[in-house]
Amino acid sequence: MTDCLIQAGAILCGTSPEGQAELRHDMAIRVAAGQIAEIAPLDRLAAANPDLPRHGGPGQIAIPGLVNAHHHFGVTPLMQGVPFAPLELWLPQFRAMRPIPPRLDTLYSAIEMLESGTTTVHHIHSGMAGGPEEWMTTSDAVLGAYGEIGMRAGYSFMMRDRNVMGYGPDAALLDRLDPALRGWLSTQLAASRVPTADYMTFFRDLRARWQARAPEKVRLNLAPANLHWCSDDSLQMIFETARAAGAQLHMHLVETERQAAYARRHYGCSAVEHLHRLGCLGPDLTLGHGNWTSAADLDLLAECGCSVCHNASSGLRLGSGIAPVNAMVERGIPVALGIDQSNLLDDRDMSVEMKLVWALHRETGLFNRRIEAAEVLQAATEHGARTAGFGGQVGRLQPGYRADVVLIDRAALERPLVDPATPLVDTVLHRLVRGAIDKVFVDGEMVVDGGRVTRIDRAAVLDELRDRLAMPPSPQEQRNRDMVAALMPHLEADLRAGGLGDSYRPYRYSRIAEPG
Repeated sequence: MTDCLIQAGAILCGTSPEGQAELRHDMAIRVAAGQIAEIAPLDRLAAANPDLPRHGGPGQIAIPGLVNAHHHFGVTPLMQGVPFAPLELWLPQFRAMRPIPPRLDTLYSAIEMLESGTTTVHHIHSGMAGGPEEWMTTSDAVLGAYGEIGMRAGYSFMMRDRNVMGYGPDAALLDRLDPALRGWLSTQLAASRVPTADYMTFFRDLRARWQARAPEKVRLNLAPANLHWCSDDSLQMIFETARAAGAQLHMHLVETERQAAYARRHYGCSAVEHLHRLGCLGPDLTLGHGNWTSAADLDLLAECGCSVCHNASSGLRLGSGIAPVNAMVERGIPVALGIDQSNLLDDRDMSVEMKLVWALHRETGLFNRRIEAAEVLQAATEHGARTAGFGGQVGRLQPGYRADVVLIDRAALERPLVDPATPLVDTVLHRLVRGAIDKVFVDGEMVVDGGRVTRIDRAAVLDELRDRLAMPPSPQEQRNRDMVAALMPHLEADLRAGGLGDSYRPYRYSRIAEPG
């Protein structure tokens, strides 16, 4: 942790309860032991602390480090040849992707995040393979990579104990497959047969391990995968464990219209209502996506203090839907932002995601309530920090918070000129690009300088990744590809037979889905 002074001509400290940008001008931030100690005029701070190193200057704008509140892994499916498809036909094809060592994969996405101003991530590992020793090795590699590059991370792993391949029992699908395909898929589904209690034991062990190793930089959370993937007994055990530990929960929910229809068919109510009946809703729960929540669902979420993580690019790229964000904000539901697998540029640039969120939810009325620039910034900082487990510690620039700071080159941001009458938060939202980010600090340590990460050999990571992706497939990788190709017609047939996709309502932006 580095003590220093960080100067800026303007400091965008955060967003007020009224949704307005909180600004301070011609100030400096004094960092002590990784924490913001005070924000005051540079002259006074410099005189009182003559030996502290100084960064920034009057031509910089300081904003809080951004938070990617929903992230899975680095090398994108597009990079590995997986075509875009509706979620239910997209996820199974991941089993044909080449495995990338978790440290390398994590560093790749972390480079993209840090260099575009994201200092904190909630890494939701897609699923554990093997047993507890392998789970620990994988988790240590991921969290170690974030520590190596200098990021702050919330970490969770998705758990499923049923219906992994669709909306019906996996055993019924396996029974219909030929022996070779059945044997391959049965091995692939081994993780879903692990008792939830074993995962809870692992969670407690992993949490204790990383609380000791990196108490300021790492939070351990729990991620039940989705309603159709988790039995009620499993859900209740996961929620009880999280609440006993004081951990956050992040659960994918009603991402697609089919998921919403499944809940109504099997429980006679919405997915949100079912979670409420189980006692799962509360301030420690974040729902990932929430694209097909109804007005009644949103009222319940607001009443129970839940958060929602909006993954705008993901919903558009997969045709999953568009969350009713304006209605959420109107009810006071904290909305965080996640890039999910990747954004519209197939990378992890939060400045792109923020622009998309603002534009996507403009709506067509003259006087309707819309999410505004300062609220988008709050979603990408303060609200995201809360859902990742760092609430009250990061996401704002104010004394007592960790010194996670992004310095933006104002000349690059405003080139050739922006009228002074333009609100600064609007300029930051609409004109920020990766090339305008000069320096990034985490706990006061400079982890990006001149737009490039400082703690690792960036070129070496990208070169190693390129070389691995360019290799011809191994026999096992080729077999995985062949098995996935053979499996897909069976999954499509099951989805057709299940009837969840027989009819659909074309979504329009900010639609609130109604029962039916």
